[in-house]
Amino acid sequence: MKPFLSVNEIHSGYDGVPVVHGVSLEVFRGEMVCIIGANGAGKTTTMRTICGLLHPEKGTVRFKDQDISRLPASRTIRRGISYVPEGRRLFPKLSVSENLSLGAFIEKDKREIVRREEEVLTLFPVLRQRANQKAETLSGGEQQMLAIARGMMSRPELLMLDEMSLGLMPSLVEKVMETIVQVNAEGTTVLLVEQMVQEALEISHRGYVLQTGRIVQSGSAKELMKSDEVRKAYMGM
Repeated sequence: MKPFLSVNEIHSGYDGVPVVHGVSLEVFRGEMVCIIGANGAGKTTTMRTICGLLHPEKGTVRFKDQDISRLPASRTIRRGISYVPEGRRLFPKLSVSENLSLGAFIEKDKREIVRREEEVLTLFPVLRQRANQKAETLSGGEQQMLAIARGMMSRPELLMLDEMSLGLMPSLVEKVMETIVQVNAEGTTVLLVEQMVQEALEISHRGYVLQTGRIVQSGSAKELMKSDEVRKAYMGM
């Protein structure tokens, strides 16, 4: 079986400064895969390169067996990739409903947009109660759910989530993680970047450990949870 997403020896960075050095990874359809590592390891740069916000200086990104290495993000989203960036990046003065509509900007059929909004509000019932509220009035957990819901509005085949736990209290982290599991269980392939290593591995099928821009370890989530190196470096065990 061919990988749904295949990243092959990518080198990427900013303004000529290298950040990612030959990263390779695979995601198969229906999986939830996490990329774990410390702050500054190159996780976000890897994600931005996959979705087209950056282009690799070397190496290739293939999605559904097609090379998307040089496509801009505006075109990768039309191919079925949705990237929810670190920090939520909501439109704070717009309502929940308006933020969701903007997530479906590639869809021109208004009835289809309404159908999609109904789907994500069913998945995130708390947002239904807040539909007319401005995004800036939501709690941190609610804002994170809105960011994920907005990412789902394009009907992605691959949902890429960057640091969903950032700034959330532990009880809200658990709720967000449960929501991601549900999204994956309903058929969306998920690639997750997360500093909360144990929580990410608990919900993932497989994982990659990124350190100073290089993959240093990979395996099933269970294997990585048992790894002495991972437990000492990222779980304080």
